[in-house]
Amino acid sequence: MIHFSLIVATRGRTTELVEFLDSVTAQGRADIEVIVVDQNEDGRLAPLLAPYTEALRITHLRSSIARANHARNLGLRQARGALVSFPDDDCLYPPGLLDRVANAFAADPALMILTGPAESPEGGLGSGRWRVEGGPITAANAWTSVIEFNLWLRRGLALRLGGYDETMGPGTGLGSAEGNDLVLRAVTVGHKAIYDPSLRIIHPDKRLSEVAVARAWLYGGGLGFALRRHSVPASVWLPFAIRPIGGLALSLLRLRPRDAAYYGMTFLGRLRGFARRDATAGRIRPAIEGQPEEDR
Repeated sequence: MIHFSLIVATRGRTTELVEFLDSVTAQGRADIEVIVVDQNEDGRLAPLLAPYTEALRITHLRSSIARANHARNLGLRQARGALVSFPDDDCLYPPGLLDRVANAFAADPALMILTGPAESPEGGLGSGRWRVEGGPITAANAWTSVIEFNLWLRRGLALRLGGYDETMGPGTGLGSAEGNDLVLRAVTVGHKAIYDPSLRIIHPDKRLSEVAVARAWLYGGGLGFALRRHSVPASVWLPFAIRPIGGLALSLLRLRPRDAAYYGMTFLGRLRGFARRDATAGRIRPAIEGQPEEDR
């Protein structure tokens, strides 16, 4: 029986993917499948995956379309686990993570989605703002409760929701907030989603890095688009407009041009995404046809 389907969209990384697979193997569970959706143009992954085929159920899919959400949905169609997740190819699972997730879903049959924050490799929270208190996810707090690589869903719900919006996410002009969108599409029709601040996954903290500056326009666009799609009140979206302006001003005063560029492009990206009038068009998506349920 497969309990966990871990769907990894990957492109351009090798060492990081091996380290992730090592952390999955160290979970010590026999009910895991890892679906690697390979968007590389070459065959670099085949020899790297081969040593793991005895310890893990590995499915290696190839995709010529370099979009993270296309890859995730491709993997979702092949998944057989009761629970699905979409880890990044450069994250690490702490010991006992999968046991904690399994126990949370087993303890609450109504629970459909579980999330947690990112943890920096150096310790402490990373990769965004995170709320301190745990509990139900709503349209007001989803923006500090969700990140794609620490998002766990019952597979049937993920299929019924239509998976991720493929016009969003890395590889598109709306490079972020696809996880927030997916969770809110579930929450707004009554499904239970819980954020646990102690359920952490280790991921490189790229805030104010050269990579973050390059992505700020795209990632800002995704967040602005998702805020507009889910019609959140001004009390929710306004801080996301004000904070980058404050960061820009402070960075200029401190003579930090890279930081100023990050905040400026973040603000402009969020404004661009929020201004799009087509945001609400994808709020309801057609279901995805997946693999049949296993006998349990």
